[in-house]
Amino acid sequence: MQKLIIKGKKKLSGKISISGSKNATLPILAASILATNVKVKNIPLVKDIFTMIELLKFIGLKTKLNKKKNFIEIYNKDKNINTLAPYKLVKTMRAGVLVLGSLLGKYKKAKVSLPGGCAIGTRPVDLHLFALKKLGAKIKIKDGYILAEAKNGLKGTKIKFPSISVGATENALIAAVNARGTTILKNCAIEPEIKDLISFLEKMGAKISLIGRTILIKESKIKTSKINHEVIFDRIELGTYMIAGALLAKKNLIIDKIDTKIIKSEINILKKIGVKITQKKKSVIIKKCKRLKKINIITKPFPGFPTDLQAQLMVLLTQADGISKIKEDIFENRFMHVPELKRMGAHIIIKDKTALIKGPTKLTGAEVMATDLRASVSLVLAGMIAENRTIINRIYHLDRGYEFLESKLKNCKAQIKRV
Repeated sequence: MQKLIIKGKKKLSGKISISGSKNATLPILAASILATNVKVKNIPLVKDIFTMIELLKFIGLKTKLNKKKNFIEIYNKDKNINTLAPYKLVKTMRAGVLVLGSLLGKYKKAKVSLPGGCAIGTRPVDLHLFALKKLGAKIKIKDGYILAEAKNGLKGTKIKFPSISVGATENALIAAVNARGTTILKNCAIEPEIKDLISFLEKMGAKISLIGRTILIKESKIKTSKINHEVIFDRIELGTYMIAGALLAKKNLIIDKIDTKIIKSEINILKKIGVKITQKKKSVIIKKCKRLKKINIITKPFPGFPTDLQAQLMVLLTQADGISKIKEDIFENRFMHVPELKRMGAHIIIKDKTALIKGPTKLTGAEVMATDLRASVSLVLAGMIAENRTIINRIYHLDRGYEFLESKLKNCKAQIKRV
């Protein structure tokens, strides 16, 4: 099994270019089932994307992946389509369940394995199924699979989600594009990745309006012409490297290929902590920080502070003055990185859904274990500021969501290697 070995206390300088968004690419790839010919650019070359591509191929789509230029072409001739998404391809990646809306909407039936992914909470698919049932699907769960059918096709309706869910919003949105009549989705997630999905669906011919947390989808006719789309940048990857710069910038760390309008919340919180950030339209410059201040935050759906940056921010707060608080209000089991950070010397106490982080604390290298995607990258950050050497086990989590992590960091003078 592969490991990362990090020698800490190495200052960062140089430039990091941000990859395309994994969380935007996955639903767009799932939605490509609805089209005939699609070219998706700026896709990140990470494990979850490769798994989704394998799933599309299993379903019967033809794909051509250009790894040098980070784009994929997808062809669907509606021949030999398999409306099954098997356990072996969905077990490691929660986004696999998004083909449910595509298959059900276009082919009126689907058999999709219950999804896997990071073990950060129950994250049930109840809201996905709730929405699809409202659209007229008959659904049952048998032997670990979702069996869905809509013999007469899906029918537009009004759906109000009991709570905000990114995945359920995406699945309902994709399914509703092929529904008869108008669909109104209320209390939706409105993350930038969902807006990117809407942009892709509109290029496909969908008629969609977004007002606040309400999405209106009118009956649409899908185009058979070629569709070109460029995926937005990965705001979580950006946030991760901004925090790395806040911890270790020698003078300046430049991060580019971004849109600063999308990350206002993250930038404002980092500035409150004391991080020195210069913003340009397509880049940010993180300057050397002398003193970091404590903060109290709560993870919330967009435009709030993202749960996917909670673990990374916690590492930053181990170096801030005083006791900071992070309340995790999205997932109930997303503090699994805390025992590993404590092995490195962090002073963190968990009370209910809240982590109390005391700083500044000197961290010391240790052998630790990654438990999920974002927890694993928080250990990379901790290893980079720790004394001596840190060994991180189970780094396959990292490969699911961070493109060229080691090379990007090594190009900025970090000492990190895979063994």
